[in-house]
Amino acid sequence: MSASQIALIVGAVVLIVLILSSVKTVPQGNVAVTTVFGKYHSIRRPGLNFLIPFVEKIFRRISTQNRAVELQFQAITQDQANVYFTAMMVYSVYNEAEDTVKNVAFKFVSEKDFLTALVRSVEGSTRGFVATMRQAEILGLRGEIVAEVKENLDVTVETWGYHLIDLQLNDITFDQAITTSMAQVVASNNLKAAATNEGDALLIRRTKEGEAEGTAIRIAAEAERTAAQLRGQGVALFREEVGRGLTQAAREMEAANVDSSLILFSIWTESIRHMAENGKGNVLFLDGSPEGMQKQMRDLMAMQQIQVAPKGP
Repeated sequence: MSASQIALIVGAVVLIVLILSSVKTVPQGNVAVTTVFGKYHSIRRPGLNFLIPFVEKIFRRISTQNRAVELQFQAITQDQANVYFTAMMVYSVYNEAEDTVKNVAFKFVSEKDFLTALVRSVEGSTRGFVATMRQAEILGLRGEIVAEVKENLDVTVETWGYHLIDLQLNDITFDQAITTSMAQVVASNNLKAAATNEGDALLIRRTKEGEAEGTAIRIAAEAERTAAQLRGQGVALFREEVGRGLTQAAREMEAANVDSSLILFSIWTESIRHMAENGKGNVLFLDGSPEGMQKQMRDLMAMQQIQVAPKGP
């Protein structure tokens, strides 16, 4: 093999090595920061990229996708209650602009250092907000805590080249003693509400029963009044009919030349029979001798004579 052929082969190998060393690929969702002799040179986008062989190197590949991290930390309220938070934080590179990517690449030594700073900033901002609140207020201020943290950190995180997309407080707990006391407070409030509702229900029931009883008494009284009125009208009509019947009977007996005292005797015997039929066990003592009959007749005649006697002047 001649020297020219060897030189050609060596040249081809060197060319292939140079080409292989200069060709780099950047995955989708990432950007690459390159340096020349340790100094920033350029940003390489996803796809096939050609670098200056042996001079230009990829310093860091930066993901532009959203990333999530879970946090667990503790805070103390204004009334010295320990609050335990379990949170999830979603963040990403703010954009793919050159200045942003340079901040992401050179502000921190590594992404681990950035993440440590971000987590501690979130914890500190949360603790600062919780320290101004009482433990009874914390559970109702979940949204306010998130808004306060984002407002405090958005500008700072943007200077690092990142954006805090979301912060979710998934769990907020207290010490066991506080949790037990809170459960007792809730239970006592529920018992108080139940007792109040039961008292209101009893009051309504008693009120309705009283109204119903009053209505029933009023209806019964009105019915009794109507019945008494009707009974009185019935008695009056009965007496009127009795008087009319007696008058008619007396006229007919006078027309037939019959002693009208028989009417009194007939009324008296009918009264005795009525009392005997409806007496319900009561005992009636009557004088059934002829003398007793005569005495009764004389008394009836005397009553008749008194009724028909003319009045004095």
